[in-house]
Amino acid sequence: MELPKLVHAFSIGGYTFSQMMVHISKNALQYKSVTDRIKGQIYDSLVMGSVEKMAEGESKIFSHRLQGLVRWSTLFYFGALGGYTVDYYNAALNIYWNNPHQIPALFFYCENDLVCDHKEADRLIKCWQQKGITVMEKTWKDSRHAGHLRQHPQEYLTTLHRFLQSLSMARLKAKM
Repeated sequence: MELPKLVHAFSIGGYTFSQMMVHISKNALQYKSVTDRIKGQIYDSLVMGSVEKMAEGESKIFSHRLQGLVRWSTLFYFGALGGYTVDYYNAALNIYWNNPHQIPALFFYCENDLVCDHKEADRLIKCWQQKGITVMEKTWKDSRHAGHLRQHPQEYLTTLHRFLQSLSMARLKAKM
């Protein structure tokens, strides 16, 4: 029996999943049995926005004294290796913008995240809704990139459970 699949990607995990979808899109018929089993997709702090915002977000991980250097180094890296980095990132984002699959989705994100641009997330959600995709979202004014579950456990879990219930997937028993 082929079990249904649920995607739950945090941060750069959304990029990893999109790379898989880029590969699948090149031979959709071969992977139809995989995509047909995906019943829901959950994105927590999906990395999206400009390369400049990404560099800014990455630099904030470091001490104030190193932020300028890290930001410059990141932008230099993206510029020098654009064909190996930025082009892949843009192809990954295009998969989201041109999503051919009508799979219900849930997005978690916040307004103060420099790596997940909330305005871009808002635009993507509206784009999907206009295509007829069922989308739920939970946003916070202030939270932490890929740390919403830890910072807002009750709201996160309530929203997650409501989304999972909307999918009408048979409940699976834990193997642990």
